[in-house]
Amino acid sequence: MAEAQNSPVGSTTAGAIAVAAESTVATRMSAPPSFDVADFPVPHGREEEWRFTPLERLRGLHDGTAVASGDSLKVAVEAPEGVTVELVGRDDPRLGRAGAPVDRVAAQAYSAFEQAGVVTVPKETVLTEPIRISVHGQGGVAYGHQVIELGAFAEAVVVIDHTGDVVTAANVEYVLGDGAKLTVVSVQDWDDKAVHVAQHNALVGRDASFKSVVVTFGGDLVRLHPRVAYAGTGGEAELYGLYFTDAGQHQEHRLLVDHNTPHCKSNVAYKGALQGEQAHAVWIGDVLIEAKAEGTDTYEMNRNLVLTDGARVDSVPNLEIETGEIVGAGHASATGRFDDEQLFYLMARGIPEHEARRLVVRGFFAELVQQIGVADIQERLLARIEEELEASVA
Repeated sequence: MAEAQNSPVGSTTAGAIAVAAESTVATRMSAPPSFDVADFPVPHGREEEWRFTPLERLRGLHDGTAVASGDSLKVAVEAPEGVTVELVGRDDPRLGRAGAPVDRVAAQAYSAFEQAGVVTVPKETVLTEPIRISVHGQGGVAYGHQVIELGAFAEAVVVIDHTGDVVTAANVEYVLGDGAKLTVVSVQDWDDKAVHVAQHNALVGRDASFKSVVVTFGGDLVRLHPRVAYAGTGGEAELYGLYFTDAGQHQEHRLLVDHNTPHCKSNVAYKGALQGEQAHAVWIGDVLIEAKAEGTDTYEMNRNLVLTDGARVDSVPNLEIETGEIVGAGHASATGRFDDEQLFYLMARGIPEHEARRLVVRGFFAELVQQIGVADIQERLLARIEEELEASVA
C-alpha cells in the first residue's frame, strides 16, 4: 500500500487466564464514520472501542503525534497479466467507496496519505495465479491506503504480506462487482517492535463472494478492524482468522458484518493460541442485522487455546438483530487451557510430549489453515507455528 505523509488500556494478568465473553451490543461506534480526523476525539482508553487497547503502545497513531517519515514502507505488487496496478492521488473517485473510517486512527491514515495503491481486476477475468502485495517496514512511521477492485464476475486471490519494522496505520478497501469472487489473505508477520493498525472495508456486490483470511503472528501491537457491507442481494462473506500471540504481544481483531441488504450470508471463524507472560489477544465480533435485511443467514465463532500461564484473552461476540425475518443467526466464544487429556492420550501411545503438543496445536488450527488456499503461504504458516512452539520450550 502506498506510503504517505502526516497531516495536522487493555491490561494483562500474570499467572492466570482472564476471559471475557460478553453479549453487550457494541456494533455502533461512539462517533459516526467520517473521513475527517477532527470528527473523532482523541481516545483515552475508556471508550468501548478502545478499552482493550494499550494506547501508549500505539506510538502516537491515535493522537496525531506520529509523523510520517520517508521510505518507511517498501511496497511491491506482483500481478498476473490483465490486472491493472496504479498509484493514484487523493482525488481519485475510486477511493472511499467501501466505507469511511470509524475511529481516529483510521481517519488519521485517510487524511495523511498522498498516493493510494489501486489494483483492478477487469470484469469476467478469472485469475489462475494470486496477486501478491508485499509491504515491508523499514523503520519510522507510515500511513497508507490500498484499494482492491474486482469487476463483475471476476475471480481473484490476493495475498498481502506484512514484514519488517514500522509504525503504520492504513485503510484497505475491497470492492466486489456483481457475481465476483475474491479471496484475500492478509499476513501480519512483523518484527517484534512493529505497530500495525488497519481498517479493512469490504463492499460485496449482488451474488458476489468475499473470503478474508487474516493471519497474525508478529508485531508488538497489531489492531485490525475488518468490516463487511453488502451492495446487493445474494452476497456472501466468510471471515476467517488465525493468530498466535506470544509473550508481551497485543493482538486485537475487531470485526463488523453489517447485514444491510436482504438475503445475504456471513460466516465468521477466528482461532488463536497464546503463550508467555502478558500475551494479550482481543477478539470483538459484531454482527448487525438491519431491519431491511430479511432472509439473513449468519454465524460467528471465536476459539482460543491458552498454552501457558500469564496470558489473557478478551473475547466479545455481539449480535444485534432488528428483524425477525431471518434464516438464522448465532455466535459462540470459547477459551480454554491446553487439553491435558489429549496430551496424555498421545503420550500414552509413545509420542513424546513436545511432539504431542505440536500435534494438538496443529490440529486446532488445521481447519483455518486449509481456508488459505495458497500452498506456499500455508507451508510458511505451519512453519511459523512450529517456530513459536519451539520457542516455548527453548
